[in-house]
Amino acid sequence: MTVLLTVLFALLTAVSNALATVLQRKAAREVPPTPGLRLGLMLDLVRQPVWLAGIGAVLAAAVCQALALTWGSLALVQPIFVTELPFALLIGTVVLRRRLPPRGWAAVLSVAGGVALALACAAPGGGRPPHSPALWALVLICTGGAMAGCVTAALGRPRGRARAALFAIAAAIGYALTAALMKAAATAFAEDGARAFFTTWQTYGFFIAGAAALFLLSNAMAAGPLVASQPALTLGDALVSLSLGLVLYGEQVRAGWWLLPEAAGVGFVLAGTLVLSRVQSAAT
Repeated sequence: MTVLLTVLFALLTAVSNALATVLQRKAAREVPPTPGLRLGLMLDLVRQPVWLAGIGAVLAAAVCQALALTWGSLALVQPIFVTELPFALLIGTVVLRRRLPPRGWAAVLSVAGGVALALACAAPGGGRPPHSPALWALVLICTGGAMAGCVTAALGRPRGRARAALFAIAAAIGYALTAALMKAAATAFAEDGARAFFTTWQTYGFFIAGAAALFLLSNAMAAGPLVASQPALTLGDALVSLSLGLVLYGEQVRAGWWLLPEAAGVGFVLAGTLVLSRVQSAAT
């Protein structure tokens, strides 16, 4: 029952994030292109009702994600978010009243089947709340450094695919870090109540990391086509979250010969994601 609730709320998170992506992408197309990383972009976006609706979807996704992470592991919950891309495409085609081509449906099945295959074979589980300040410090330094490196590289490139992909990778790392911090805060709330939730530093950490990731995602969407940013965001979030689950929370996945079908599942996800991102880029 716990696993089913975890999967259900993870899927609801993916749907909410997909809706947010479509709305934020639409809003990003309405603001003037920006040559650099500027806070003014957020001021332009906040004037867009569509963008504000997207923020509402982000908040709904955060609630569902917190519930999923309370019951399940990072290694189970976060990879399910790869389904955000098929959901985003389906929502986008409905909003714009366009039909999904046959290759789009095939790609949807490829992503869904790949996620199911990879997770069924990996059977992620176990884990424990991390209590080592040194380990948390190492994770924050590594993720923060990687995000800074991606942003620096993005700022050195003109508007286009490379710039969008680099901003999206930085956002993906930020969202994975947000999930790791959120899981710690949600666990504190579940075990010790509201007082523990508001007195643990991870609560404020995931707000900061989430805001930074949202800012970077907005710049990724404004910097280039969705075909460049969306695969980097969805796959990057899943892979970094899986790594954080293994390293930070001590979660476990099957190894040995199980790696072969797991790799096949990832391959199906990657192939479907590349096709869907092109279809969605054309549709939106």
